[in-house]
Amino acid sequence: MARYTGPDCKRCRREKTKLFLKGSKCLSPKCPLEKRPYPPGQHGNARVKESEYLLQMREKQKAARIYGVLERQFRRYYEEANRRQGKTGDNLLTILESRLDNVVFRAGFAKSRDAARQTVRHGHILVNGRKVDIPSYRVSPKDIVEVRPEARTLTPFMVAQAEAAEHTSPGWLEVIPGQMRILIHALPTREQIDTLVQEQLIVELYSK
Repeated sequence: MARYTGPDCKRCRREKTKLFLKGSKCLSPKCPLEKRPYPPGQHGNARVKESEYLLQMREKQKAARIYGVLERQFRRYYEEANRRQGKTGDNLLTILESRLDNVVFRAGFAKSRDAARQTVRHGHILVNGRKVDIPSYRVSPKDIVEVRPEARTLTPFMVAQAEAAEHTSPGWLEVIPGQMRILIHALPTREQIDTLVQEQLIVELYSK
């Protein structure tokens, strides 16, 4: 399975904004973006003329990196979103938000999407009572996502359960911390997605 294995903080610096790929580190003074708020590399501080194409490309890269999706898969998501009724940009974000690794992250069961992806791959997550170890699996309304009973004593899940009162989950899903369970009430609308992405720029990029 192809995946990015380089430093996450380098990606945040490339986009010149926090993508929150490292969990609590992104909120601490240790975040490299706090010390070096410019792109990595020898010419990171150089002035770059921001053309329309560059802005569109950077926005696409930002969205793909936030959700941990590589280019080929991201393109497939866009094509599916374009075939659906409604706004393509809104459809694209709904597809990305409904990934299982994102749901685990949004529920507070993992500190970052990378950690959520690993949790799913290790077989700790059940969907409607069946083990699902595919991070890109897409949930549907009325699905029940939960941590396997055998895995609930693992430290990350015990910490998540203890911190559940401080975690705010989006309105389209309901978290039951005592049972380490997530109820999917509906797929999210654009108003319920707080990802700082200008999806229209992505649509313009792929529409050329």
